[in-house]
Amino acid sequence: MRLLSLFSGCGGMDIGFEGNFICLKKSINAKIHPSWIEKDLGDWVSLSPTGFETIFANDIRPAAKAAWVSFFEQQSHNANELYRLESIVNLVKAAKSGLPVFPENVDIVTGGFPCQDFSIAGKRLGFHSSKSHLGKLLDENQPSLENRGQLYIWMKEVISLTSPKLFVAENVKGLANLDDVKEIIEHDFAQAGNGGYLVVPAKVLYAPDYGIPQSRERIFFFGFKKSSLTKTALKALTQEIIPVEYDPYPPKTHGTSLIPYVTCSDAFIQLDEPEYSKDPSQQKYSKAKYMGSHCQGQTEVKLHSLAPTIRSEHHGNIEFRRLSVEHGGEHFSELAGGLSERRLTVRECARLQTFPDNYQFIMKKSPTSCGISASDAYKIIGNAVPCVLAYNIAQNIASKWSLYFKED
Repeated sequence: MRLLSLFSGCGGMDIGFEGNFICLKKSINAKIHPSWIEKDLGDWVSLSPTGFETIFANDIRPAAKAAWVSFFEQQSHNANELYRLESIVNLVKAAKSGLPVFPENVDIVTGGFPCQDFSIAGKRLGFHSSKSHLGKLLDENQPSLENRGQLYIWMKEVISLTSPKLFVAENVKGLANLDDVKEIIEHDFAQAGNGGYLVVPAKVLYAPDYGIPQSRERIFFFGFKKSSLTKTALKALTQEIIPVEYDPYPPKTHGTSLIPYVTCSDAFIQLDEPEYSKDPSQQKYSKAKYMGSHCQGQTEVKLHSLAPTIRSEHHGNIEFRRLSVEHGGEHFSELAGGLSERRLTVRECARLQTFPDNYQFIMKKSPTSCGISASDAYKIIGNAVPCVLAYNIAQNIASKWSLYFKED
């Protein structure tokens, strides 16, 4: 199934949708999904492919493309050509002018459209963002539909242009609590392809319920091309309560009555301290000093619990792996063993987002790609959809594909 990825970032959604990557064994409930595990690697497992293949990716951050290409070129020899480093606004305009921008025969479109303007951590300007589609302050004369808070409209345009059977859009939980934004976006997405899409009510998913070791919550939108649906699927998806066999939202795998949530301690297994690690992403971490408990990002992670949401932040707002006793640190045995106060490394943040360890985020500049600093890495990791969460969504959809859609 051919997947077109928008707002791709460094590819958390794409990795999850393709599968065939390594994750913690504790992140997968083998009692519910034994077929997901292709190979048992002790504390780790290699996950089965899903049946989806990324044929197009897009973002505006050079660091995101450099990281994405570095990982995906392990699977695809033309990864650099698949990823378009350009604004979605410009791509849509080019496509509408007649240029062959997007591939043909697209089955599914995915995209985590920009969330800063809907996040409770920001100014919550929503549709009235002061930033452009390029992330820069808006000129007063620029059309409002080109602001960052309305880029989902351009995702809708791509859906209209490529006519996929299904689309999946993602954003922050805060969107659901901002006036009637959720309903407006659902309505607008349904208008893609001249009103040709059935958008089921958006829902917030709690990442720990799917084996992710952080208290992340994200809202997802699913849209189905009505003309491609079977009569039975169309009837099921328009019911107030969608029957479980047609529900696009994946069933929970972790939590009460299932298996325990994955913790920070689980996620950090086999990681050496930065000064002893050979992994460049584990060697790098923010050296920003403790700034006081009144500031964001000045707490230490609780090892036997969930991590806080990994945000797209700069150095000074990255949570601490451990604090000193003076600053309220509670990892006493580590401190007594001589381990010092420090913030989370790039690799630790990536582990909490369930990126595989063979994904390298720290890169020196080369003739064919830009360099990626720790600051860049923190930002693109925090922006990503956790790979294992995306995998749950992808596997759920893949298992129901023949129920949803007519044969071509």
